[in-house]
Amino acid sequence: MQVLYERCAAVDVGKDVIAVAVRMPGDGPDGRATVKRTFKTFYGVLAEAAQWLTSLGVTHVAMEATGIYSMPVYHALIEHGDFTQVLVCNAGHVKNVPGRKTDLADADWLVHLLECGLLAGSFIPPAEIKAARDVFRYRTKVAQQRVSEIARLGNVLQDAGIKIDSVASSIATKSGRAMIEALIDGERRGPVLAELARGKMRSKIPDLSMALEGRFGDHHALMCRLHLDHIDHLEAMITRLDAQIEAMMAPFQPQRDLLATAPGIGQLAAAGVIAEITASPAEFFATAAHLAS
Repeated sequence: MQVLYERCAAVDVGKDVIAVAVRMPGDGPDGRATVKRTFKTFYGVLAEAAQWLTSLGVTHVAMEATGIYSMPVYHALIEHGDFTQVLVCNAGHVKNVPGRKTDLADADWLVHLLECGLLAGSFIPPAEIKAARDVFRYRTKVAQQRVSEIARLGNVLQDAGIKIDSVASSIATKSGRAMIEALIDGERRGPVLAELARGKMRSKIPDLSMALEGRFGDHHALMCRLHLDHIDHLEAMITRLDAQIEAMMAPFQPQRDLLATAPGIGQLAAAGVIAEITASPAEFFATAAHLAS
């Protein structure tokens, strides 16, 4: 096959060691030579690997995507090397390329594919988008934890025979919180607890009076206290993450505002879209089908 890249390299990424294979002009039967080296995955050593490849005149580098282990390697190559292109390739795509020989090491096989232009890189977001993505995804996980913790709180109340959520739409309201706090503090009289209802919930005081009488004891008080404290902690984390998202979205505010004009997409959802596909997806995805895939 025709060689498209005269000097190229491939990296087989492991947790502790990377194997690097370089293809360049040499005295082989095809006028080519392969040079192989291994490096530990300490970041300083990865930087040395990038510099070594640059000293050999390598212009293109490829590696299979291996989750979190491939990212330090990718960034070391980008930050400490001088390459035309660094590809992080989908492992499934590489395995589907015909002709793979099982007796060849992964790096050796990859570099033979790369020099002939048979590899395509996956989307790697710019650093500022990657950072926003990390924060936004973590916010999603924390919000899910909050929902789970509210459900656990509800289970404790059910066990105690307290049926707030049979009358109110949720226990996670100001009225529900006030009633639970009063239960923890020792109040057990349903009518007294029902009087803590606020706003529209005051119309439900007769039903609340019955729903708030149960077998709530010291054990339930302890568990409710722990769950409420955890919910407060998670809500504080969400507030902090929201502030960080706002700061990270500042450079993309026009695109975010445009996205938010679509029905069903608010400012937070718009931030999530940008964090996943960037504010200018046309620069990274050739077609809508490419983006969807």
